[in-house]
Amino acid sequence: MKRLYLNSFKTSVGTVRTAATAGQLVLITLPSESRKYYEDRIATLFGDHTLAQGGKINRKAEKQITAYLDGKLAEFDLPLEIIGTSFQKKALKQVSRIPYGKTCTYGEIAHAIGSPGAARAVGSANAKNNLPLVIPCHRVVASNGLGGYGGGLPLKKKLLKLEGSM
Repeated sequence: MKRLYLNSFKTSVGTVRTAATAGQLVLITLPSESRKYYEDRIATLFGDHTLAQGGKINRKAEKQITAYLDGKLAEFDLPLEIIGTSFQKKALKQVSRIPYGKTCTYGEIAHAIGSPGAARAVGSANAKNNLPLVIPCHRVVASNGLGGYGGGLPLKKKLLKLEGSM
């Protein structure tokens, strides 16, 4: 049976939870998302896995996420499994290319992946991003303002300010 490793840790913005297989990070939840939400995501996405605490990938993710939130890391180096439809994966891969300290609009992402006019679908893909922070959906903004963020707008503003793009 497949194994999923779980981790929970305190950061400068609150508790972050991660989940990883033996080889890839698969889930991050932000401080505004409850433990129940984390447990429900695990049950929905990985119900066929046995659960264990720790894991090498989670330890590496904890160090990098903590360093990022403390302003000491600009680029993550973690093996990721992006979960979603082919469109969502394509959109999130493009989002992952947005450099630290920069932003793009939903429309710019849609255009970059060859789907001009699909800005709303890009927004939906961002909303389903299981790897926030590492796939920096906080760097995607609306053409007329900040847009939304699953971790809440105060956290989005804090992250953009941390990166010097706000």
